[in-house]
Amino acid sequence: MKVRFLLALVSTLMLSFSSGATEENNWGYNEKEGPEYWGKLSSDFELCESGKNQSPINIKNAKKVYDKSKLLLAFQTQKQTITNNGHTIKIDVSDGNRLLIGNKIFTLQQFHFHSPSENEIDGMHYPLEGHFVFKAQNNSLAVLSLMFQKKGGDNQQLENAWIQIPSVIGHAEELKRPVDINKLLPKDLAYYRFNGSLTTPPCTEGVVWIVLKNPSTISDKQIRKFHSAIPYANNRPIQPLNARIIIQ
Repeated sequence: MKVRFLLALVSTLMLSFSSGATEENNWGYNEKEGPEYWGKLSSDFELCESGKNQSPINIKNAKKVYDKSKLLLAFQTQKQTITNNGHTIKIDVSDGNRLLIGNKIFTLQQFHFHSPSENEIDGMHYPLEGHFVFKAQNNSLAVLSLMFQKKGGDNQQLENAWIQIPSVIGHAEELKRPVDINKLLPKDLAYYRFNGSLTTPPCTEGVVWIVLKNPSTISDKQIRKFHSAIPYANNRPIQPLNARIIIQ
């Protein structure tokens, strides 16, 4: 009886673990797990198909707002951990990194990359786009987007992470030289703003998007290095703008 009970318990635990792992990883960018199927893969992903404020978008015809909130950022170069999660290269950060927009403070959770870019600017894709994901105390989200254009030599701050890109999915390690986000971003923080969603399941809406107008640079070698770890396009297709307004 004890043996039978133990076998049943192990079976239940394995089923539970398997179910959780499947829920976590049953979406992707290829074949039957691609963006066009996300909304059907899980009831939790329905917004990916039915949402009306989805990201990414093609940024065009932005309206000028002269009293637009100034973008205030504060970053600290502290502990950072890099992971290849099979969908992107993600860098988790320690506390102390803030975004203030209007009267609301957001704290940086992590940043990750998409190649080619997910958002377009006037119909133009960039070879790489970085997403800096922030969360406020009420759990609302903001994403700061930075485009990278292929130009010149290696981007030194990006190289601090790229030199340790894990080739094995699920592997994580602390960066020996953390990325100095202050130096990664352009000096001119002019931006576009719109309301959108997460660009991966569950495609949660109500996300404030801040897309910087000015790109950073990346070398051809660094683009190839990213593709060696994420060997497919990990960008969601452009979503309809619907009734949204883009401001600048």
